[in-house]
Amino acid sequence: MSGVLKAACVQVNAGTEILPNLQAAGDLVRRARDAGADFIALPENVSMIVQGRAKVLERVKTADEHPAIPFFADLARETGAWLLAGTLGVLLDDGRVANRSYLFDAEGRAVAHYDKLHMFDVDLKGGESYRESATFRPGDRAVLAATPWGGVGMTVCYDLRFAYLYRALAQAGASILTVPAAFTVPTGRAHWHTLLRARAIETGCFVLAPAQTGSHDQGRLTYGHSLIVAPWGEVLADAEEAVGFVLAELDMARVEEARRMVPALTHDRTFTLDRVGF
Repeated sequence: MSGVLKAACVQVNAGTEILPNLQAAGDLVRRARDAGADFIALPENVSMIVQGRAKVLERVKTADEHPAIPFFADLARETGAWLLAGTLGVLLDDGRVANRSYLFDAEGRAVAHYDKLHMFDVDLKGGESYRESATFRPGDRAVLAATPWGGVGMTVCYDLRFAYLYRALAQAGASILTVPAAFTVPTGRAHWHTLLRARAIETGCFVLAPAQTGSHDQGRLTYGHSLIVAPWGEVLADAEEAVGFVLAELDMARVEEARRMVPALTHDRTFTLDRVGF
């Protein structure tokens, strides 16, 4: 890892139709690039947010047919920026869907993709309930991608609650962690900033967390607050609730500095677990 990277997180309010969502995201990517960003990250479900399994399956495409993949490849090539295309719903052979994050280099090549590992199956207060596993197939591999600024560990939204994934990515060579998300408002208010800062502190990595914001299909609400967090846990940029983007300079030397001061990634211990009184 080396140098200083100017990174952007783009915050969108995705609707139900793919092409208008792509155009809106593309405009923000171009604006972020004009502002100097070399690495631009987009949120989860950047091409579409719809509620319900039937509506998802009506609209998703296979990887070969998905219009978002060539769109973002062309956009990366046009702008000359590295582009994390949030996540796209990709139809699989078994009829389920992958919640897939794509990373494009500055020449428009898809250099890596990652399927969300952990499924958001939760019941929140107020009757808000989600069963991601009813439609989506979880991934089975972690992904670390090489970039000019160091390794990028790719994760998605609900993965944020599973610290072991981030530790494994950092120990494998990640210096940047990406967390495209569509966090709910209740969980966002309670946990978003805390969890992202914790993942940065635990790993000594920069964290880029682009997010959806506002009201979507059938009144679903997302929290916004796209964040860029430094390895020591400082929030370098917060998009709050508006559609747009935020920028920050990432001095990659800070990764090694944080890890020298607290070398927790090298302090793993094996242990046994005693259950007493059960």
